[in-house]
Amino acid sequence: MTDLKKLLLLAQERAASDLHITENAAPILRIDGKLVSTNLGKLSRQDTKNMVYSVLSDDQKKIFEKKLELDFSLTLPGVQRVRVNVHMQRGSVEAAYRLVSLKIRSIKELGLPAIVEDLARRSSGLVLITGPTGVGKTTTLAAMVDLINNEREHLIIIIEDPIEYMHVNKNSVIKQREVYADTHSFADSLKHALRQDPNVIVVGEMRDLETISTVLTAAETGHLVLATLHTPDAAQTVDRIIDVFPPHQQRQIMVQLSNSLQGVAAQRLLPRKDALGRVVACEIMVATSAIRNLIREHATEQLLTLIQTGSQYGMKTMDKSLKELCDKGIISHSTALAYAKDSSEFRRL
Repeated sequence: MTDLKKLLLLAQERAASDLHITENAAPILRIDGKLVSTNLGKLSRQDTKNMVYSVLSDDQKKIFEKKLELDFSLTLPGVQRVRVNVHMQRGSVEAAYRLVSLKIRSIKELGLPAIVEDLARRSSGLVLITGPTGVGKTTTLAAMVDLINNEREHLIIIIEDPIEYMHVNKNSVIKQREVYADTHSFADSLKHALRQDPNVIVVGEMRDLETISTVLTAAETGHLVLATLHTPDAAQTVDRIIDVFPPHQQRQIMVQLSNSLQGVAAQRLLPRKDALGRVVACEIMVATSAIRNLIREHATEQLLTLIQTGSQYGMKTMDKSLKELCDKGIISHSTALAYAKDSSEFRRL
């Protein structure tokens, strides 16, 4: 049986983003968004368990056997950092390994709009990076933190589950806390972070009402808060935050969010036309006074119109971002059309 380290080295060599270990199948890589079999022979149920368990500590095995789910990060000699999810599937122990680059790329290197740098330079408020799983939200957060680390003397507290990119202190002091290893939950860590003299708080994921509530409070009280959310665009991001609260609290949350929000960047990763990897497309909403007013009135259906007409503030719709990439020949017309939110609007553009 091929050992896990060799598989991870193979994934690294082939520039895969993920490695999947599953019963009765050969190990599978995800390369540029597509699943590719390694043709190394099918793994039995015992093979998958042995391979997955080979890097677990005794404590991790106990936690997994009790909860049947386990998230952690892993570093092996010669292998870049790996985020791991271990899970059960029809009685079989299986795992997904996400490879995380040791190098933190800059916002420019990632091909993100310049306004993302401006949002990272804000002194306070809430900046949200959104999109489905696997579109590089954590990579964007890491780039924003690195910009702050290079340019400002700040105390930055990062709360993640698990820790992915490892930061070193430059001009700033960075504290990275892993949920379940260094703290019991995002909400617990956030509450205490407010007493740890931070300038910037980074939240790996806003998962529940308590976490979202504490994030809004932190952003209102003079901290810059960077966070991610699994929403496809700016309007749905606003709706998701408001709708997570009970009806009697929503009016207050609309006011809090309208006062604290600085901007939303909604990302998608698309296959390049030259087949050399993927490229990011980005919808940007910047919290102008008009945007804040619509959030306060919960008129989110009108946000798209302001984004379409707000290019002087750095705003752009996802469809406009797709058009720009298509015009430059970076993505194909068919790819742009497939990811467009409004195909008739995209054709008009």
